[in-house]
Amino acid sequence: MNLQSTDFELFGLPPRFALDRAALDERWRELQRQVHPDRFAAEGAAAQRVAMQWSARVNEAYRRLREPLARAAYLCGLNGADVQAERNTAMSPEFLMQQMELREALEDAATPQDLDEIDRLSASMHREALQKLEQQIDAESNWPQAAQTVRALMFLDKLAHDIDRRRERLG
Repeated sequence: MNLQSTDFELFGLPPRFALDRAALDERWRELQRQVHPDRFAAEGAAAQRVAMQWSARVNEAYRRLREPLARAAYLCGLNGADVQAERNTAMSPEFLMQQMELREALEDAATPQDLDEIDRLSASMHREALQKLEQQIDAESNWPQAAQTVRALMFLDKLAHDIDRRRERLG
């Protein structure tokens, strides 16, 4: 194993958006068994420090690969299309209009049923965006478009979080 390997190389998986979650989970367990610091207790402090670095690296890669949004952003970055979410918030006018309408509906929501409807719409948009990402990444290798879709998913994730917060306030 090499600390400089990509997450996909580390896990022995092809660099694709579509991912076999069971294979990822199994490989994570295997890697954790190999690098867990307790296995190196008898080899001294230096060996345990190296094992801790490896364990942290494996866990970081696992978290990134298991989350579709993080995995997509990582793939975009590996292929020269950094998402740049902090600096690039440009979105299509249609998407922005949808977001504004959903935000207004969220602000006006007075009942749990209102929130359920907004949540359904948001979840549907989220599923469509994930399907779009799989097409853009795995079939087309269209990294600039995939980065744009990742940014849209970030908006949708924030909306889902805000829906949950609003639901808590409505009680």
